[in-house]
Amino acid sequence: MELSKYHDPAKNKELLAAILNDPQPIEELTNETQELFRQIKSNDGPIKHFSYKKTRLERLWSFLAEEHTTEDPHHYSERVENGDVVPEWKTELDEEYIKLENAFTRQVNVEDFGAVGDGMTDCTKAFREAFGSGRVDVYVPAGIYIVRKLELPSWTRLRGAGKGATVLKLHSAAPKRQRLLANRNFIRGNHHISVERLGLDWNVERLGNVSNTSAGNNFSSCLTYAHVTYGWVKEVAAVNPGLHCFDVSSTFYNYGGDGRRAKGGSRYVWLDRVNGWGFGDDGITTHHSDYIFISNSHLCDPSGRSHKKGFSNSNGIEIDDGSRFVWLLNNSTTRCFGGVEIKAHATSSAATGVFISGHLSVGDNRSFNFRHIGHHAAEDPDSLSAFNIAAQRLVAVTPVFTDMYAGSSPRALVVSGFRNVAINRFLFIGDPEYDYKGHPAVAIQYKAGDVSLTNGRIIGFKKSKADLYLAGGDRMKVRNIRCLDSAERPVKGGKGNSTIVVENVGPETD
Repeated sequence: MELSKYHDPAKNKELLAAILNDPQPIEELTNETQELFRQIKSNDGPIKHFSYKKTRLERLWSFLAEEHTTEDPHHYSERVENGDVVPEWKTELDEEYIKLENAFTRQVNVEDFGAVGDGMTDCTKAFREAFGSGRVDVYVPAGIYIVRKLELPSWTRLRGAGKGATVLKLHSAAPKRQRLLANRNFIRGNHHISVERLGLDWNVERLGNVSNTSAGNNFSSCLTYAHVTYGWVKEVAAVNPGLHCFDVSSTFYNYGGDGRRAKGGSRYVWLDRVNGWGFGDDGITTHHSDYIFISNSHLCDPSGRSHKKGFSNSNGIEIDDGSRFVWLLNNSTTRCFGGVEIKAHATSSAATGVFISGHLSVGDNRSFNFRHIGHHAAEDPDSLSAFNIAAQRLVAVTPVFTDMYAGSSPRALVVSGFRNVAINRFLFIGDPEYDYKGHPAVAIQYKAGDVSLTNGRIIGFKKSKADLYLAGGDRMKVRNIRCLDSAERPVKGGKGNSTIVVENVGPETD
């Protein structure tokens, strides 16, 4: 199976249904997943580890941070809408989009301000004049428009003739740190901004053969929403950024230590039917932001050039430091280091409160990778923030080794350091001829706990020593997993640990 960079992610729902071949109604399946999460979720919240000593740099960062908590004050859940699993707050977001449309006092064509889509003319001034102070619907006809930097005010919609027809391309003289498209005010914040039906080309070729294509923090991306409330990105293709294709972010990233998060995060943002490739770090990433919805999108083929060669942690979709309450629906990734990575750096709070319904990973190194770096080993402090992931309808197809991250063994799923994790109704497919060098398809490890892995199939990992490797964690429930034409043994590890339950796991029978 292969997905090209031009794959239409609107077809992911149909594609996943055909692969999974599960007749269970989506509402019934979602209720089942929610119940499995309730059963596994520990009542023990994060325990402050007073022995944890912050470094001087963490203490400095913490002045720009606020406390990170894992509980959603609104207690939002999921609901089914037209056969899709969406966050309850989507109703509010849909109402805010109507407010955006009703707020326009101008509807303009950027050509009327002098923009020329010839791929040569600098159109920056024309776009800025078209945006004005907002309350505007800006249309961009087909063509390639050269710009230096575009900043969107509140109450603005920017739309093109299609993501393959209208392209905004960063000027060849733009510095490495330049963002192509962003909201106008990262400090005070912006609201009610939508970008629709166009392409964004960060033009990484202008930098030549540099060793690192990014300038740090949240610079060097195609589209950045920082401190945005009520934002939309619809049918947009973002290509070849130095850092990220799409970054839903805070004013600044923050490394004030576990239990802290940046101020000025974004809230209530929906990315739908977006494509991205050629990214230096991640395709879609979120940082220190709440209530994010990512649906029907496809990310692939990173360059990895924001990292040292051979150490490129470039993910298709990354739910990163300080992110909370994120929903993913029917997305796809291919040829990335990680398909979906839910994580944090050691000096930040982990993402928490993530719900995934449907994801297709093809040929990624680690299809689904949930971890809090620096909080894995026995001598590491327990994570204060790595909690609460529920996922269903995950499909991993032929994870592979990659030169992007040398030495990283292929996995369909890894859970490290996270607690309260329920994964239901999944299919992990290996290549029986591929040499996995004995590595397992699935690893639950390194202080992971309160993990439920239920109702799945693992197929074709013949050159693995085990389909499931359970190590280093506690309170795990692995049930109803069928293994077909796969590893030497279904399960390795977990023996002697009375908190690990393995039931009905083994070869498929007629």
